[in-house]
Amino acid sequence: MQNQPSAPSSWLRSYYFVRAVFSVGWVAAAVVFSGQPAIVSALLVLYPAWDAAANLVDARANGGLKANPAQAFNVAVSTITTLAVAVAVANSTHAVLGVFGLWAILSGLLQLSAAVRRWRSYGAQWVMVLSGAQSTLAGGFMISRALGTAVPGILDIAPYAGFGAFYFLLSAVWMTVAAYRKVGA
Repeated sequence: MQNQPSAPSSWLRSYYFVRAVFSVGWVAAAVVFSGQPAIVSALLVLYPAWDAAANLVDARANGGLKANPAQAFNVAVSTITTLAVAVAVANSTHAVLGVFGLWAILSGLLQLSAAVRRWRSYGAQWVMVLSGAQSTLAGGFMISRALGTAVPGILDIAPYAGFGAFYFLLSAVWMTVAAYRKVGA
């Protein structure tokens, strides 16, 4: 009898695929609607709100928030970020980019923590470690741009979301290939 992929591993692969698809869709919408302020504002608020919801669902599927403190904290940080972005979009694009930068740093560090914790159980977490590190660096870059004189826009955030999509997709594909190899062994 062949081995079957484990349910938690299957969940994580599906979760990563969904995160990738959402991010690709968000980037596409950001590019298409970059000149429409009302839609841009909605997209900017939606992105951290989605992250909060996705982390909450993932944590619940993997033992709850108490068993996943990094994700629990990420839910809180992303929820606060959603509120901060909602306030910032009414005031300044520099403020929006600064909020996103700070959030990218915090969520990147939290993603690193979650990936390290999951490494032994699921494998393929090296991609999420890279993603967390890249997010942290991107956050610093966004903050530096927010402090600059050039007027930032949603297209300054879109590459961050695009890299997130790439990392989630790469992780999902990596885990899928590993699962099929394991089943075939």
